[in-house]
Amino acid sequence: MAGSNSLRGAWSPLRHPIFRAMWLASVASNIGTWMHTVGAGWLMTSLALSPLPVALVQTATNLPMFVVGLPAGALADMVSRRRLLIFTQSWMLAVAALLGVLTLAGVIGPWSLLVLTFALGLGSAMNGPAWAAAIPELVPREELAAAVALNSVGFNVARAVGPAMGGAVMAASSAGVVFLANAVSFLGVIVVLWRWRYARPLAKDGEAELHEAMRAGLHYIRYTPAYHAVLVRTGLFTFAGSALWAMLPVVANAELRTTSLGYGLLLGCLGTGSVIGAAILAPLRTRYSPDRLVAAGSILFAVATSALAMIGQFAPVAFGMLLGGIAWMTAMSSFSVCAQTAPPLWMRARALAVYLMVFQGAMAVGSASWGALAARIGNRNTLLVAAAMLLAGLAAGPMRLAPKVGEESPDTVTVE
Repeated sequence: MAGSNSLRGAWSPLRHPIFRAMWLASVASNIGTWMHTVGAGWLMTSLALSPLPVALVQTATNLPMFVVGLPAGALADMVSRRRLLIFTQSWMLAVAALLGVLTLAGVIGPWSLLVLTFALGLGSAMNGPAWAAAIPELVPREELAAAVALNSVGFNVARAVGPAMGGAVMAASSAGVVFLANAVSFLGVIVVLWRWRYARPLAKDGEAELHEAMRAGLHYIRYTPAYHAVLVRTGLFTFAGSALWAMLPVVANAELRTTSLGYGLLLGCLGTGSVIGAAILAPLRTRYSPDRLVAAGSILFAVATSALAMIGQFAPVAFGMLLGGIAWMTAMSSFSVCAQTAPPLWMRARALAVYLMVFQGAMAVGSASWGALAARIGNRNTLLVAAAMLLAGLAAGPMRLAPKVGEESPDTVTVE
């Protein structure tokens, strides 16, 4: 009975029509995004021989959040989040369509692919804080943790399905068709946002200018100890973990000798593992603190990274990616819940923007760093160094994230 109640609680946010519509639309959009990830990563392996340009695809995807994350968060707290989200979704649709047209025309090159991927990442960076801050406005506070987990589930369902679809479309046609499919996937989100009867919350900043709102956000982060541990530990884990994401297309192409479909299936195994991880996390959160969950996730992701380095056969590597998906979901969902439950409503988008800046900045810098290192010491040694760094990051364990579900945290800012 307890397990049944936990399951119902995990899915309860879907009872709210607007959350359900946003969730379904975002799953469809994220499927398109993961199809694009396969298309861009695999296309770059055919445009450049070095592992560095391939790894830079991840950097171009994640660097924009590090560049514009804080202004994006401040803007999301100052203007209508609905209008901002419609604009960013439309921007990403246009960029994806342009990338598809140029690829089909045969005029895309390594640098133009990176530039347009960066432009697509800019839209995602402007979209991220507003989207994350909107989730608590769609469900009651007591269902927020379940809504955050469901958001991750939807993302990882897309991660499980999208790469395989992208690889299949690539094998049957070309990367240009994949990019156009991604463009179409943004339409559903735009329609749902257009129909959302959004009530803008009162902002404590009043009519503050953008730079003043940014300064207030940085002031809040500086004097909120609960956020310091979240940011530091997210950055350490993501920097080390980015090696697997950056090197996977290189290893799949150069060492596993697989096709775009095989690469998509490996990414799909990561996504499937994340879905499994989300399914088992709900009861675990009531028994274990985020610190223990993150420690378990770090160890298991180090094992998956080592498997990618040491095993040269497709099936065992695919199983390793399945375990890696469970580990990634366990750690990142724990970070995300802690990041979203601490800040008050009027500061939430700016606080989440800093969290996303740390996450995607670590992914961007990490991907470029691991790609450059691989060019010098090889793929296997690079992945083993990353695995060792994941284990070394456990030394940050004394930086306590938050109590387990049901306890009070003295550092958590509550919303009255």
